[in-house]
Amino acid sequence: MRNDAPAGRLDGRVAVVTGAARGVGELLARKLSARGAKLVLVGLEADELKAVAGRLHTECGHWYADVTDDAAMARVAEEAVERFGKVDIVVANAGVATGGPVDGSDPGAWRRVIEVNLIGSAVTARAFLPALRRSRGYFLQIASLAAITPAPMMSAYCASKSGAEAFAHCLRAEVAHQGVGVGVGYLSWTDTDMVRGADRDDVLRELRQRLPWPANRTYPPGPAVDRLVAGIERRSPHVYAQWWLRGTQAVRGWIPGVIATAGAREMRRLAPRLAGVGYGLVGAGGAADEAARGGARPENRHGA
Repeated sequence: MRNDAPAGRLDGRVAVVTGAARGVGELLARKLSARGAKLVLVGLEADELKAVAGRLHTECGHWYADVTDDAAMARVAEEAVERFGKVDIVVANAGVATGGPVDGSDPGAWRRVIEVNLIGSAVTARAFLPALRRSRGYFLQIASLAAITPAPMMSAYCASKSGAEAFAHCLRAEVAHQGVGVGVGYLSWTDTDMVRGADRDDVLRELRQRLPWPANRTYPPGPAVDRLVAGIERRSPHVYAQWWLRGTQAVRGWIPGVIATAGAREMRRLAPRLAGVGYGLVGAGGAADEAARGGARPENRHGA
């Protein structure tokens, strides 16, 4: 822990961040710490979590835990409260992704995306809700543009993020009278290991590049995470990591029809190349998840 912590708007607060070993989770932990929060880091990469903890300004602890494991997350919540005395903020950020058509996809990888991104969020909330009720705290569910735009080749990820968004909306209504705030954070394509991992597949990269502006851009993580931190400070019900995402809410009823038409055209064009698409979890985080479960990346189900 570094000792040069500046004064911040979150001084004395205790924040939990899942998926904190890398990407948005790591940067979010660093920025929350810079604003004075103490951190509870949760993830599947013990060495990476330890390294992140060493870069923080404030007191922190790190826990190796799978967010889909009820007993493990209950243990993290109990030990975090025992160490810090309370929990004020929980960010359900842990996530994995896979790409490719449903037909031929690896069932285990497809299911794991749902388990981590949706079920893991619910497990995280359930574990920490008692502490959040006591502190009248705030729970932020990290969702995605994928919750609004159901794109081809992303069925597991879109389904999981749509479900996580709906879960957070349900939870907000359930706990508001207890003083607990619930927000949903929306991110477009952000420069993380997950996005870079997906971009290693030529078909997935090309399909993304052919999206209309501004959805076809990859955005730097710094400004995106700054917006998330500002939303946490305000206990916002909705946080948009890129400025234009707010506007998609107004037209989201039209988006599935537009994507169905444009997506069908793109799939016809790409059909001869689909045999080369990989089906495992993407990026370094996906590899860490598979390693933690003792698995290996699945073979391509189209035989290429």
